[in-house]
Amino acid sequence: MGFLDSLKAKLGPAKGKVSDLAQQHGDKIDQGLEKAARIVDEKTKGKYSDKIQSGTGKAKDAIDRMGHKDEGRPGTGGRPSAGGTPGTGGTPGADGTPPPPPPAA
Repeated sequence: MGFLDSLKAKLGPAKGKVSDLAQQHGDKIDQGLEKAARIVDEKTKGKYSDKIQSGTGKAKDAIDRMGHKDEGRPGTGGRPSAGGTPGTGGTPGADGTPPPPPPAA
């Protein structure tokens, strides 16, 4: 077993716990991210506002993905995938990826 396999095996239970915490406390985490972003933006006098907002958005997206761990993934027991990006109403290609080809007859 390689180093990465060993690391993944050890981090597996922690990932589940983090996911559960993100699901339970996602709103509090989002509030904390907003507060931290606001403070950093004030301390830097707005010089990095765009980067701060971008990083905050990415962090919130990651928390949302962790909180909804099995939704939309076929074969994981979550709700079936509607195609496309979660949160876009199932619109294929809404995230810039092409829609899947139609099934063969």
